[in-house]
Amino acid sequence: MIAVAVATAVVAGGVGLGLWAASGDEGGSGGTAAGSGDETSAASRGAASRSASPTPSPTRSYPLSQPPRTIPAVRSHTPARGPGWRPVKGYRVVVDDADLVDEGRLIAGELGLTYGGEASDVRAGDVRLALNDDEGANPESYAMTVRGGRVNISGPSDAGVFYGTRTLKQEVHGGGTAPEGVVHDQPAKPRRGFMLDIARKPFTAGWIEDRVRELGDLKFNELGLHFSDDQGFRIQSTTHPEVVSKDHLTKAQVKQIVDLAASRHITVVPEIDSPGHLGAVIAAHPDLQLRNVSGVATRGAIDISKDASAAIVDELLDEYAGLFPGDQWNLGGDEYQALTVANPQASFPQLAAEATKAYGSGGTVADLTTGWLNDRADTIRNHDRTMRVWNDGFLKGTSVTAAKDLQVAYWTGKEIGARQPVAYLSAGRKVLNYNDEYLYYVLGEPQTFVYPTGRRIYEQWNPRVLRGTTAVPAKYDSQILGGSFAVWCDLANSQTQNQVAAGIRMPLRATVQKLWDPGTPALTWTQFKSLADKVG
Repeated sequence: MIAVAVATAVVAGGVGLGLWAASGDEGGSGGTAAGSGDETSAASRGAASRSASPTPSPTRSYPLSQPPRTIPAVRSHTPARGPGWRPVKGYRVVVDDADLVDEGRLIAGELGLTYGGEASDVRAGDVRLALNDDEGANPESYAMTVRGGRVNISGPSDAGVFYGTRTLKQEVHGGGTAPEGVVHDQPAKPRRGFMLDIARKPFTAGWIEDRVRELGDLKFNELGLHFSDDQGFRIQSTTHPEVVSKDHLTKAQVKQIVDLAASRHITVVPEIDSPGHLGAVIAAHPDLQLRNVSGVATRGAIDISKDASAAIVDELLDEYAGLFPGDQWNLGGDEYQALTVANPQASFPQLAAEATKAYGSGGTVADLTTGWLNDRADTIRNHDRTMRVWNDGFLKGTSVTAAKDLQVAYWTGKEIGARQPVAYLSAGRKVLNYNDEYLYYVLGEPQTFVYPTGRRIYEQWNPRVLRGTTAVPAKYDSQILGGSFAVWCDLANSQTQNQVAAGIRMPLRATVQKLWDPGTPALTWTQFKSLADKVG
């Protein structure tokens, strides 16, 4: 009678406690239903045990766990039976390696746990972070095991372990439970970015830091900063303070952003675009502005026939290489207005003369522009950076070839002489996807731009869709390193920075889902959006 009453109480208490079953599963009660309240004599109990088969002890049996619900979704989950894990005050986060101290302290603080440092003892409720020796594994991969009331997260690098802690954080958000079982997870693409135009519209340091935290929790690993353009130059400079806009970030603020990003395994990718989009620099140095044969100034374009033009840009590149220590750099290279006229040689004779001087009688303004790009690449290469250039910065029909190590940031197919993405891929170039059809959030929706929606990205886009809506052949997949969602501030006052944050919330989540796993998602868009509201 007692056993029946207990069983009824457990079932009524909810599925989370499981059902009583006549099995030997670990974790069940060690006594019989009679228990210590049975007043039968020891002798009679002994006789009963000799005359009848032993009665199995009742224990809890749990249904097989369900995969974690996270953004991005985990790639693999092996289910198991068990209660899972929830954070409880007094539980510890411990690490096996000093390199994981930052990750350990962060997740402990986020979940309200105690940080126990390096420890080898095992306690109930522990979250243990460890580095493994899985040679050849994706450095951003991790395994997470939830078993026996504890969580173990391991990976070949601190980045992988960090991503495991992001999965755990999402699982338990809002009182949720990390499901029993084993997660094996890794990203499909090594570059998962968000690019922000702070040149046309200044954003506060605090707003940018909030985005860094958001990006980290979503397993992005790049933050691009486009901080120099015609409308403004937005970071303090010591070599050329005269070019800096009144509303700008100090170097101390940038360093704080860079350090916060590094703690989330995010590389900040700076961009000083040239030889176009240099209006803010030219405003302080009008003698460097490109002028046509009639003396008319060309907006945003620097005169690349002048040594002083190269000198000021290189001095800025060298200066900011010290502020941004990450291994990635964007050289820009797009939309040089000298190349948009019918006859650049006739319109800009000074550029034509310099091209002939540098490359012989057949030298063109396009050759000179490509040479400029290669020279700036030499400057940044001295700082051991991997460089990307906007696809319209790679000019066709030139005798001068862009440096082989320059990666293609493919964003458009609308420029003069536009080439399909396959033209770059078949030449062996590595490509990053900035497809303006899906991934460009342009303030004010000028020209033909419309604000991208998360649903459209989630249902239609993947990293092989580099231009328009058509994917390149699968054989090129390994050359596509990843991609970036981009905010451009062409009509800067169209939205406040808080409106921008709200507008990009779901597009960011859809983008990283497809960069982490380009396949068809398991959830419908409605389910995905509901999940985003749940996990934050």
